[in-house]
Amino acid sequence: MMKKMSIPTSKASLVLFLCQIISALDVPLDSKLLEELSQPPTITQQSPKDYIVDPRENIVIQCEAKGKPPPSFSWTRNGTHFDIDKDAQVTMKPNSGTLVVNIMNGGKAEAYEGVYQCTARNERGAAISNNIVIRPSRSPLWTKEKLEPNHVREGDSLVLHCRPPVGLPPPIIFWMDNAFQRLPQSERVSQGLNGDLYFANVQPEDTREDYICYARFNHTQTIQQKQPISVKVFSMDSLNDTIAANLSDTDIYGAKPVTERPPVLLTPTGSTSTKVELRGNVLLLECIAAGLPTPVIRWIKEGGELPANRTFFENFKKTLKIIDVSEADSGNYKCIARNTLGSVHHVISVTVKAAPYWITAPRNLVLSPGEDGTLICRANGNPKPSISWLANGVPIAIAPEDPSRKVDGDTIIFSHVQERSSAVYQCNASNEYGYLLANAFVNVLAEPPRILTPANKLYQVIADSPALLDCAYFGSPKPEIEWFKGVKGSILRGNEYVFHDNGTLEIPVAQKDSAGTYTCVARNELGKIQNEVQLEIKDPTMIIKQPEYKVIQRYGQVSFECIIKHDSTLLPTVIWLKDNDELPDDERFLVGKDNLTIMNVTDKDDGTYTCIVNTTLDSVSASAVLTVVARPNPPFDLELTGQLERSIELSWIPGDENNSPITNFVIEYEDALHEPGVWHYQTEVSGTQTTAQLKLSPYVNYSFRVIAVNKIGRSQPSEPSEQYLTKSASPDENPANVQGIGSEPDNLVITWEPLKGFQSNGPGLQYKVSWRQKDVDDEWTSVIVANVSKYIVSGTPTFVPYEVKVQALNDLGYAPEPSEVIGHSGEDLPMVAPGNVQVHVINSTLAKVHWDPVPLKTVRGHLQGYKVYYWKVQSLSRRSRRHVEKKILTFRGNKTFGMLPGLEPYSSYKLNVRVVNGKGEGPASPDKVFKTPEGVPSSPSFLKITNPTLDSLTLEWGSPTHPNGVLTSYTLKFQPINNTHELGPLVEIRIPANESSLILKNLNYSTRYKFYFNAQTSVGSGSQITEEAVTIMDEGKMAMASRQVDIATQGWFIGLMCAVALLILILLIVCFIRRNKGGKYPVKEKEDAHADPEIQPMKEDDGTFGEYSDAEDHKPLKKGSRTPSDRTVKKEDSDDSLVDYGEGVNGQFNEDGSFIGQYSGKKEKEPAEGNESSEAPSPVNAMNSFV
Repeated sequence: MMKKMSIPTSKASLVLFLCQIISALDVPLDSKLLEELSQPPTITQQSPKDYIVDPRENIVIQCEAKGKPPPSFSWTRNGTHFDIDKDAQVTMKPNSGTLVVNIMNGGKAEAYEGVYQCTARNERGAAISNNIVIRPSRSPLWTKEKLEPNHVREGDSLVLHCRPPVGLPPPIIFWMDNAFQRLPQSERVSQGLNGDLYFANVQPEDTREDYICYARFNHTQTIQQKQPISVKVFSMDSLNDTIAANLSDTDIYGAKPVTERPPVLLTPTGSTSTKVELRGNVLLLECIAAGLPTPVIRWIKEGGELPANRTFFENFKKTLKIIDVSEADSGNYKCIARNTLGSVHHVISVTVKAAPYWITAPRNLVLSPGEDGTLICRANGNPKPSISWLANGVPIAIAPEDPSRKVDGDTIIFSHVQERSSAVYQCNASNEYGYLLANAFVNVLAEPPRILTPANKLYQVIADSPALLDCAYFGSPKPEIEWFKGVKGSILRGNEYVFHDNGTLEIPVAQKDSAGTYTCVARNELGKIQNEVQLEIKDPTMIIKQPEYKVIQRYGQVSFECIIKHDSTLLPTVIWLKDNDELPDDERFLVGKDNLTIMNVTDKDDGTYTCIVNTTLDSVSASAVLTVVARPNPPFDLELTGQLERSIELSWIPGDENNSPITNFVIEYEDALHEPGVWHYQTEVSGTQTTAQLKLSPYVNYSFRVIAVNKIGRSQPSEPSEQYLTKSASPDENPANVQGIGSEPDNLVITWEPLKGFQSNGPGLQYKVSWRQKDVDDEWTSVIVANVSKYIVSGTPTFVPYEVKVQALNDLGYAPEPSEVIGHSGEDLPMVAPGNVQVHVINSTLAKVHWDPVPLKTVRGHLQGYKVYYWKVQSLSRRSRRHVEKKILTFRGNKTFGMLPGLEPYSSYKLNVRVVNGKGEGPASPDKVFKTPEGVPSSPSFLKITNPTLDSLTLEWGSPTHPNGVLTSYTLKFQPINNTHELGPLVEIRIPANESSLILKNLNYSTRYKFYFNAQTSVGSGSQITEEAVTIMDEGKMAMASRQVDIATQGWFIGLMCAVALLILILLIVCFIRRNKGGKYPVKEKEDAHADPEIQPMKEDDGTFGEYSDAEDHKPLKKGSRTPSDRTVKKEDSDDSLVDYGEGVNGQFNEDGSFIGQYSGKKEKEPAEGNESSEAPSPVNAMNSFV
């Protein structure tokens, strides 16, 4: 970016004039150059033309000027030379033309009234000031006068004259009372532009004795007061007869009543007037009228419109004010005063004149010797001003001759000027309303080229943006400028460069290769000079992650990101703004390195957030809008209209939607008559509606409220509307849910849901209850009951159908005829039991029972179903009785068979069947006995392995807890497990059922075995129990290992054994951890695929054992433990559907014996050869693997 150059403030005035040229020369803003160049004088400060001074203070008449060499000053007074050295009261400030007249030390301001003019002169010319008219301010006192009281009849007009003394400048007028309080003004009473107080009509309250006019003289800061004026307003109605008689001789005090009067203008008088105003001033036109009622003023412009944006009405429209008037505002302005009795008008003809004003003011000329130039002075006014020229303060006609100068009206033409042609010229434009005076110099200079830009100045520019390289220069004649790149580069030309008249070189799109050294050369006929500058190109600053639009709920937290990338040599600063202003001074706003976080967001945080990144060379910004949403504010101003008996219109004004559009309005009502304080849902309407037509019920004292809903949630309810009580009417509806159900065998209980309060439609709500026996030609029996919900009919036959109806009524009449419902009188217990009960045993755990249905007449109620009671009498295998636990299955409806699951095999059972109605159960059928066949036994109760030796183990077991039949034998299977957890060949042994122990011999020493043990009945094998055991180690081999250790006493062998022992310890730890975690061996999948160990032979190739897995269902059991017994019923054993089973689920029985269980069981898998798991190898086995 181009570095801005500046000069001291003290040189600003000189710059102002040197820059105003009409030639090929520009004087740069360089302080050193300005100090060296010669310049004619220029007036820089002067007092106003009409200068009113305070006579109590010193008079300061300003005149400041600049020039080179510094100018000298002189003054004229009233057209003649003013010798300040001869007046001891007047001094001139050093290095200035400003005069100070010492009034405070004895001088009198009146002695220095007059017209003053200042002249500033040096060797290049003389400049003059305006004619400054000095007048001291005056604030004279009011002349003494005797003021008579004003006696006015009520309704008449009145003018209180102020007539302030003539002051300089004119005073400001206002009216006050003795307490220094301003008198109130209105359309009836107001102050005119001349200061008088006008009453359009007086009222009794206008009576007072302290109407005081004040004149404030701002220049002297004094206030003058007129004598108080007294006003007495008489009302003839309040006068007594005596006063009326005394005052009857005059019209003004005549006993006439107050009468209305049409408008009459108090000012201006007549029907027309004229007004002259100067261009640029404020035009004030006034019309004040009297009348009763008080007239109203209206303004128009005949043939045109009042100017927009410049027209104002003041003093209750009695004053028309137009600012900055121009010739176009001339014309006729009409004011019209009107009341109920008529109107009056006045036309003011306005003419806008103009003091002289500039069209083209002369501008300073800086020329080189031999050049040409012009001074132009053009002004306008009404009337048109005359133009006159002066040279160095002397009329040009009598000024010294200059052959290069020619005057042509408002233009001076200069041809082939020389240095002696330098001078200051004055242009005077004047008419009868004022004058304009302007100084413009012609300065002829001859100077060799100078380059003002500092040498080796560094310019830094962002890539792809314009680069402006300065070459500020001056010379007279104007030098030519050339640019070069590099020390020995060629002159720069072409479209890629722009050469400005002020010497600046512009590179419109600077690239990285534009960097380097540039040389500027300035030359004219008086010399040549050059200067070098440096250009650096920087990477642009970018916002790579801009803040994004956010919608946040009130009291939430939001963050805006602003991640930037910039040139490494530039230091960026990041500023956050809210709505183009600084962030609020609030600790909730957290500004981070690359983000802005707002905590606990409130509604006032809504707005646009801007991230601005500034470097010394560029600036980028990005904005995002934050929308704070919340639940809407509640609606307000609820209004009820269109009240009818059954409808009403509700309207409301929505509250603030809080930046989330309202989707719907929910309308609720309160019934203050029946449920005060309880609000009910009435209806809802779209969020675009603000009215709703509501249906009403009779005899309800309604109040309504409205809730607004948007995506954020529901608003608070509005304030309730006014209450509206609807008229009473007969009920519109009858009770709902009418039922007739007997509670005893000889009654009928009729129940219903009572009407709610607002459904009653009126006072005295009752119910007419009617009933008759169905299918019998009986008349209706009716009763009228109070507002209850039940009526009991006694003496009815048992379980007989009835027609029932309930009708609402109130003091105004009945509801419509109600519909009939069918009910029944009370039930009694069934009379007979089901007959022909038969049992079909399907398998050892399932039976099917059949019975004949009972006649419906004997049920004496609603048939609900049948219950089957059954219980186990004894187990056929043990011949022992136990506590009888009856079980119950219920079969709904008119069903005549059912399934009995979950029976115990090889047992004797009894059952009976009973019918069930709503009252209870009927008598039981005779007990029926049936037996279940044998089943497979449960697992043996325990399996213990004791007395391990080198080659034998002793096994002991207990018989199954549930033999489920007659045991025929036991089956024992076992197989060895080697150190790699592989299973060896499986051995099977049959054992008689009467045995309870067995000694296994010829086993391998120090070997682990896994055992599988189960029992059999004639039906098949039961669940198995597993266990593992290990034979003990051979002592001879242990002794051999001991001797080897004794021999191995050398150090290397001891170290080797320590390493082996460490490895064994690690192996044991790993094995025990895996066992404790219940991990599976890698052949679990094979075990699942082959459940029978007998079909898993040894591998014939190498005779190795198959893989072994420690399956979860065959883990070794602790000593004395056993596996549980499960019962199984296969699908093919019964074709009955599960719907044939009684109610109750999941294979368990309730306390009353009813079946609630699942009818199936899971059978344990058989052991598979080479496919079972073992516990981790014992330390003995591990040691043997290394011997």
